[in-house]
Amino acid sequence: MQNLLHLNKLILLLLLLSLKLHAHEGGHFSEGEFLKVWHLKNGQNVSGNFLYSTKSEIVLEQNGGNLVKIPIAILAKNDLTLAQFKIKKYAEIHQQYTQRNITNNQVPFFEMIDIRSLGYFLMFILILLLLSKKLKNQAYFLPLQRVALYSFCLGLFILACKSSSDVTPAGTTGTNTGGTTTTPSTSIGKTSTSFIDSAFAPYKSASLATKWDDTYFYVSSNGIPAHNMMVGITSWQQQVPISQPYTGTNHWSIPLAPVYAATPVSTKTNFMKGAVALAVNGIPIFNALNNRGEDSFLIGELDQWGGHCGKGDDYHYHAAPLHLSATSGLKAIAFALDGFAVYGAKEPDGSTMKTLDESHGHAGSNNVYHYHGTNDYPYVIGSMKGKVTLDPSTPAPENQIVPQAFSSPLRPALTPLNGASITAFSAPSASSYLLTYKIGTKTGSVQYSWTNANLYTFVFTDVDGKQTNATYQRK
Repeated sequence: MQNLLHLNKLILLLLLLSLKLHAHEGGHFSEGEFLKVWHLKNGQNVSGNFLYSTKSEIVLEQNGGNLVKIPIAILAKNDLTLAQFKIKKYAEIHQQYTQRNITNNQVPFFEMIDIRSLGYFLMFILILLLLSKKLKNQAYFLPLQRVALYSFCLGLFILACKSSSDVTPAGTTGTNTGGTTTTPSTSIGKTSTSFIDSAFAPYKSASLATKWDDTYFYVSSNGIPAHNMMVGITSWQQQVPISQPYTGTNHWSIPLAPVYAATPVSTKTNFMKGAVALAVNGIPIFNALNNRGEDSFLIGELDQWGGHCGKGDDYHYHAAPLHLSATSGLKAIAFALDGFAVYGAKEPDGSTMKTLDESHGHAGSNNVYHYHGTNDYPYVIGSMKGKVTLDPSTPAPENQIVPQAFSSPLRPALTPLNGASITAFSAPSASSYLLTYKIGTKTGSVQYSWTNANLYTFVFTDVDGKQTNATYQRK
């Protein structure tokens, strides 16, 4: 009897340990353990150890099991080489493993049986043996009990290991938290690439092109719209529109398989850096709030088309580009970086716009969500309805979605010119712009031109007639 008591205590201990093992959620790195630092082209760094890769991204595991996706295209040269080596090596290992199993006509053991069912079956046996009062022959009972115990513990161990190793890398379409990735609650079928491409078609030119793969729809542009710019701005930081290299691997990426977020992340407290959507003319759309949390439209930072230039002289919208509906008709005027379309003031079928939810949209007649642009805050997106991946190096509220294209600043950012109102913007030639502004009744201007070698020459004339020149070379 004493032996049986000790054995029962051991059973309880092993049961608790096994259950703890079964509850393990993965995550191989703890605080203080070594994590590789990955360097990005924009100078930012991301810590994490290589876990696996997709066609266009690597997935890093951080402390506590957090998963972070990094677009391969934005990795700095040395880390890009390392990533490519790991991707190739992992592919070789997988191929060898697969080939070995095919050659030997083998199926991995874990795939041959339902491990979870085995665990439950063994648990039933053990409980039955422990509760049985009919087995009085101790010489028979104890050995049988031990066999059941060992089998049960082995079954739980296999179950736990399989559950831990077979966890689907959560949030492969992104996360809204910037840390822990979560499994999507609801998935949507892939968006038709022809549907997206048709929205961009009216704006395609030598400076705007599209392509796609199985994961993303890609848009290349120079960041300069066909319409006029800057006129109407009354709060000006002395930035001007300059062509941006949103080309090559630095293109815009729209997910083809959006996934609903369990909790949409508000644009009131997030995404005050970088774009949240891309207009169909190739111009990025930023949060309605600037990086200081102010409504850019209300404080006079935007022109008549809802745009202005950031510190990198990059032109972008903060308000809905509703003017595009004149060309786009009932087609989408933009696509959010979570993959959902943005329409103008009417539904895709031409009917009156339906009631909008807190994210500034609703489900369409096809039961797929879309946003709407309006003249009232938040103008485009109130919260990201779909899952997105946050750049881990950008804390809220100045966090940003990745992947996205990055601007290429030409010159140092300037300070606001108090009292200035932009009155005119023109192109004296194919390679020059002239911006005119007023302070009171006096007029000033900025004229700049560029060469094919990306040499930019600026001529600044202030309201007192004082002229200064500056030259910048884009690398």
